[in-house]
Amino acid sequence: MGVTCNNGSSKFFRRQILTLPVSEIVELSNKLDKDARALKKDILQICWYMRGMDYTAAMHLSTEERKIIGDIIKSNLETTKTSGLPFF
Repeated sequence: MGVTCNNGSSKFFRRQILTLPVSEIVELSNKLDKDARALKKDILQICWYMRGMDYTAAMHLSTEERKIIGDIIKSNLETTKTSGLPFF
């Protein structure tokens, strides 16, 4: 989350968790882990569908760019279904 940021967000994050009870820190940690896994899954799916985009490049995509690519993938899948042409 704020670990690699240089804009002060890591300091804010540390201050935030210092005031939380342990149970909420564990809950937040679990949520962040779940979010990170979901992001990795989305990135790897993009890499698979885009065939040629490597993982490092895909990790640098913004949220908006990932959504746009996801829309393109969905559109291509729908076109493939309606046309009957092979996708793979």
